[in-house]
Amino acid sequence: MAKKALPAHARTLALAQLTNSVGDGAFYVTSALFYARVVSLSPAQIGTALTIGWGAGFLASVPLGTAADRRGPRVTAILLAIATAVAVASLMLIRSYAVFVIALCVYATCQSGLSAARQALLAGLIAPTERTRVRAHLQSALNGGLAAGAAVGGLALYLDETAAYLSVFALDALGFLVAALLLSHLPDIPPVPHHEDRGPRLAVLRDPPYAVAAVLNAVMLLYMPLLSLVLPLWIAQHTTAPRPLIAALFVLNTLAVMAFQVRVARRVVDLGSAARSVRLSGFVMLVACAVFATSGATSAPWVAAAVLLAGAALQVAAEMLLAAGAWEISFGLAPPDSHGQYQGLFGAGVPVARMAGPLLLTGLILILGTVGWLILGGVFLLAGIAMAPTVAWARRRGRTAAAVDVVTEPRAG
Repeated sequence: MAKKALPAHARTLALAQLTNSVGDGAFYVTSALFYARVVSLSPAQIGTALTIGWGAGFLASVPLGTAADRRGPRVTAILLAIATAVAVASLMLIRSYAVFVIALCVYATCQSGLSAARQALLAGLIAPTERTRVRAHLQSALNGGLAAGAAVGGLALYLDETAAYLSVFALDALGFLVAALLLSHLPDIPPVPHHEDRGPRLAVLRDPPYAVAAVLNAVMLLYMPLLSLVLPLWIAQHTTAPRPLIAALFVLNTLAVMAFQVRVARRVVDLGSAARSVRLSGFVMLVACAVFATSGATSAPWVAAAVLLAGAALQVAAEMLLAAGAWEISFGLAPPDSHGQYQGLFGAGVPVARMAGPLLLTGLILILGTVGWLILGGVFLLAGIAMAPTVAWARRRGRTAAAVDVVTEPRAG
């Protein structure tokens, strides 16, 4: 059967996603060493600044998502993409720690708001039945860009020169500017004016089922620091696996999402299948954690490597199942006139995971070892299982948008 072509607007969204994710991939790989070597910050200072920054991003997610609803998601996304570019560029010049923290707060705030605005823009341009499929394509584009950017960042790390690091930051800033230009070619989505008789301004904070679903999603998103921080430390401190395996696990994750995320998302067609996908993700993540836990029990380097690769394969499978289910839930439970603020709350799980995850997971895994892995797996399992009754709770309250949502007629622009 022939593959169904993406709508034109979706292709533009995917290209914008790809463009700025290339710079992001290079930025993520090199930023910590840039802060340490060029700005001369200690690991504790870097960690504190990132925690404060992503804390600001979390707090700004819903207000900026609401702004996307009230001002229009396209113009909001464009302005936030430009602001993100400015924030990244400013990091090239800053050498004061206090100003550095402020710049990181601006960066994380703009990134969080941009994510919410983009999801609201997608909801306004793409039919409800197509959103999960399109979102899967965007995720594949994101991972492709991150992989390409990581290669660029690897070159900068190899050169280990200030000019190389600054070039990476310039590339990231340029990527956001190009993304803003691409988004400007999309049709305008009329803003949704606020009316007092339609409920409170931040209605999402008074929607318990949706808030619980967002919290469960945030718990599941703890896999993010697991891959980027905890596993590298676990491999280095608790296993005999070769150190280059750290990079191999990142490549495996990125390529798997590029190759299979769209296919996994095809199985999610409604809220019921979405809840089942998240539940299965919890089970698979539990197994992945159990496999990771056994990697430190062997003294043979290649046996440890094989176990870690098996665990990483299970982890990325769980990641894709979670993503497909969460996208459908985040859109399907949101009222059609409030996608910005609802996506803002649901997307706040990302800054929460980046802010709290490193501290929680390093303490749990690196101190408790095997027991910590099993506790973490149990947490994933419980969160995944809890999503189905939460979705059912929301449906009983009549909060689903899936049956009534329509694509807003875009204005030419």
